[in-house]
Amino acid sequence: MTQELTTSLATEPARSSESPGWWRDAVIYQVYVRSFADSDGDGIGDLRGVRERLPHLAGLGVDAVWLTPFYASPQADGGYDVADYRAVDPLFGSLGDADDLVRTAHELGLKVIVDVVPNHSSDQHPWFREALADRPGGAARARYHFRPGRGAHGELPPNDWESVFGGPAWTRTTDPDGTPGEWYLHLFAPQQPDLDWDSAEVRAEFDSVLRFWLDLGVDGFRIDVAHGMVKAAGLPDIGHTEQAKLIGSQVLPFFDQDGVHEIHRSWRRLLDSYPGDRIGVAEAWAPTAERLALYVRPDELHQAFNFQFLKCPWDAVAMRQVIDESLAATGSVGAPTTWVLSNHDVVRHPTRYADGSPERGLARARAATLLTLALPGSSYLYQGEELGLPEVTDLPDELRQDPAFFRTSPDGQDGQGGQDGFRDGCRVPLPWTRSGKSHGFGPGGSWLPQPDTWSGLSVEAQTGDPDSTLELYRGALALRRELPGLGDGAMSWLQAPAGVLALSRPGFVCTLNTLGEEIELPVPGRALLSSAPLTYEAGTVCIPPDSCAWWAI
Repeated sequence: MTQELTTSLATEPARSSESPGWWRDAVIYQVYVRSFADSDGDGIGDLRGVRERLPHLAGLGVDAVWLTPFYASPQADGGYDVADYRAVDPLFGSLGDADDLVRTAHELGLKVIVDVVPNHSSDQHPWFREALADRPGGAARARYHFRPGRGAHGELPPNDWESVFGGPAWTRTTDPDGTPGEWYLHLFAPQQPDLDWDSAEVRAEFDSVLRFWLDLGVDGFRIDVAHGMVKAAGLPDIGHTEQAKLIGSQVLPFFDQDGVHEIHRSWRRLLDSYPGDRIGVAEAWAPTAERLALYVRPDELHQAFNFQFLKCPWDAVAMRQVIDESLAATGSVGAPTTWVLSNHDVVRHPTRYADGSPERGLARARAATLLTLALPGSSYLYQGEELGLPEVTDLPDELRQDPAFFRTSPDGQDGQGGQDGFRDGCRVPLPWTRSGKSHGFGPGGSWLPQPDTWSGLSVEAQTGDPDSTLELYRGALALRRELPGLGDGAMSWLQAPAGVLALSRPGFVCTLNTLGEEIELPVPGRALLSSAPLTYEAGTVCIPPDSCAWWAI
């Protein structure tokens, strides 16, 4: 009996990142700016810190970087409450730092995608301050959703909509004379009033904002709440509580309305007017893969996040179903599918997959990564997943900053079905070194405390260790770039025992064992990479539990 774990590379030349449609098979790395790298010692990540660490991403083997908002903001929701869409918040640096970052990324062969937040602004945006000072029905209020309240004295919200963060989606204003006034809509925090996209002024402003950043050189936009800008006429009641739990399962009067597609078509025309394959990526929650595919029709956006895959349990049957439905839906409109396991709004997948065992969670996470990178289309990685970072679940309440946390009681009841308020656990700053006050995150501390155990998970600790998660990612991304059968293109399923997925790409096979026990298979080919050591005997291979392997055929 022998053991083997290889990372041998094929000899075919790498695909050019400058080829048309680079985004169809790109691996895109999400940087949560405040938690990636801190250059000035204030404990908060910044653009200069990102720029200094870009060689790590180039060496990792990704094709592009997506940056979360770094615009001028009161930071009521981690920068997703924007007060000035054309300015960099001093917390993160300057416009010059943004320009330097884009230029350096391009020198390293990396594309840069930035967030745009069109569903809502900050309540400190000049437009909203003007709206509060304006009279009911005034021009400044037409940029937002202001409505009179219901009830004898307007004391009730205009409808029954709930905030995604919990509680009512409406806040009542106070008129200049001190009397109660109209209500304004905010599908998220009260500090994030929803813009009214029926306003031509709103549409023109965002066209201008996109051009500003395209002129600076960014390669595309991740569109926050791309499904949310258009609300149903008349703002009808839903007649159901815990509405946040309905997101992604049905069309709501404030989400996934058909009118959003006109906006995205106009943005696609704008993006196409620039050279270099500039792209738009929809953060869109839709009830079916077919409705999600509407966002990536040939004249709309280039990609949409596949949240159905992210939410899929560790189950071979469920995984195959989601993969089939996703490929069929996007294929019907000629678009690539995206695959993502974690982001800044969800529990990190090593913890989601753990079922009470951190070791099991990490094993499954490593295997899921190899499956994801073997599938046709584009993959998104969330910062720190290449280190196998788990969710931090023991943060003290007094250190939390997720606005949803403060709108939900400890028993979860007062939030009326909003988000659970524990997104801080996936946003803890990265460990770069074994030692230091913040494990190399910056010269000072970090805005959220890092667990002491993260010393062994740091980039420094894992580099050069062939068994580490970091080296697994580096090996997988190198193979993905080298092998012509990976990335965009065809895929077919192979026969496999229950609990096992086996897929074939040109010259390539991937086998995933989702069971809690090893499975014996005929050797598919030459082993390229495995998330756990393989054992061989007499023409068969034992695939360990909760593991995945790549094969050349």
